[in-house]
Amino acid sequence: MQRMTVRDIVKMKGRQKITMLTVYDYSMARILSETDLDMFLVGDSLGMNVLGFPSTLQVTMDHMVHHTRAVVRANPRQMIVVDMPFMSYELSNETAVRNAGELVREGADAVKLEGGVEMFERVKSIVRAGIPVMGHIGLTPQRYLALGGYRLIKDEEKILADAMALEEAGVFSIVIENVYAEIAKRVTEEVSVPTICIGAGPHCDGQVLVLHDLLGLGDISPYFAKKYLDLKTEIRDAVRKYTSEVREGKFPSRENYRVRDS
Repeated sequence: MQRMTVRDIVKMKGRQKITMLTVYDYSMARILSETDLDMFLVGDSLGMNVLGFPSTLQVTMDHMVHHTRAVVRANPRQMIVVDMPFMSYELSNETAVRNAGELVREGADAVKLEGGVEMFERVKSIVRAGIPVMGHIGLTPQRYLALGGYRLIKDEEKILADAMALEEAGVFSIVIENVYAEIAKRVTEEVSVPTICIGAGPHCDGQVLVLHDLLGLGDISPYFAKKYLDLKTEIRDAVRKYTSEVREGKFPSRENYRVRDS
């Protein structure tokens, strides 16, 4: 089946809700490729969920390239969007285009970067190079230090200005994170590109969640996440059962090994 494209996503605005989840590795990408999910996000949230970092600020281009390769190898039908990590695009237009190009060479269908008005030239340069860009406004985790922490962003006029600037720069969609639902609704109505919410209510054109939150694997679950499965408990129970069976001599049982014929 042919992979979804930017054009497919843009056409969904106002017609069908868009679904996106973070995916960081080959095995999960293979499983999720068999669902009707629309997009994979190889998110820099892998820093906390996979690598054990305290934030996304420690994630590098090498990390993102490594995990992009793993997801791409699954050959999913879903569009693959990859986060540009902290300091991979802020320094100059040239740096931004070069790093975005590296991710595309590894198989990304688009890149995502954080920021609005101040990122206008960066986005425009990447788009001019032929690389689709997804914007990200509201709470921008790479800037949590400047924002004073991971908090609800309430400045409606700034959020709207950021969205309008990104649309003008050429993004094909915009993630809106952790803002009042009424603000996200207004942005969605005033821009022509799809909006994808996380912690910004039901009025956007789509939703994105961190896979570890959905599966109950995260250490901390934000208020806007929904745990559809308590996989952490199921994994612990499975390992405890395995440990017990090994110690009691129940595993391996006869069907789990081979002996030479007599």
